Amino acid sequence: MEVPSATVESPGSTRERAGRILLVDDERRILNFVSRGLRSEGFEVEVASDGPTGLELALSDHFDLVILDLLMPELDGRSLLQRLLERKPNQAVIVLSALADSASKVSVLELGAEDYLSKPFSFEELLARVRARLRRVTRPAPVTVAAGRLRLDLVGRTADLGSGPISLAEREFLLLRELMRNAGRTVAKERLLGSVWGFHFDPETNVVDVYVRRLRAKLGADLIQTVRGEGYRLDVD
Repeated sequence: MEVPSATVESPGSTRERAGRILLVDDERRILNFVSRGLRSEGFEVEVASDGPTGLELALSDHFDLVILDLLMPELDGRSLLQRLLERKPNQAVIVLSALADSASKVSVLELGAEDYLSKPFSFEELLARVRARLRRVTRPAPVTVAAGRLRLDLVGRTADLGSGPISLAEREFLLLRELMRNAGRTVAKERLLGSVWGFHFDPETNVVDVYVRRLRAKLGADLIQTVRGEGYRLDVD
């Protein structure tokens, strides 16, 4: 890991807080390293060194983002994530873990985590992912986008083919939005992994296929076409 350089601000600094973050990790070195770096970038950071404390804080207070380790005693990160999202389904979570296998990544992403970064990591990469996630919350955007008869509500995160709104989970929404931006064109699986999940998966992972099947189940089997060996294409009329 690369240790971030500290930024010193004068007592009269008017720099705005960039967001409120909860960091949950049982490794004190990681807590100190990440919290110090994020605070130097203007973030307000709370820390928890165990799962039960992290869950209690996450449920009792508001955080723009939770950064979560998986391998913790008492309450592991996967269980914490599941319980948290049951109560706060819109909570943004980035997993930061020593587990680097695809099965672990797919498992927590399917539970609803926003992103997954394997240890060891560089602070610069983590910071870029944190900022990218928080921009989704703060950046002004159109209320809806359209592709043919399909409408996507960017605020309510629902899709509509003319028969009323259809609720979408976080990853379903992001995947459909990316396909709609490229309606009528084939989008490579690798590009979808990068734009929707925010990092590069093992190209053999089937997480995109899983979420395409979910969208087909909600929107119809013919809306998203598989272009064998290339990717997926949204066909709308």
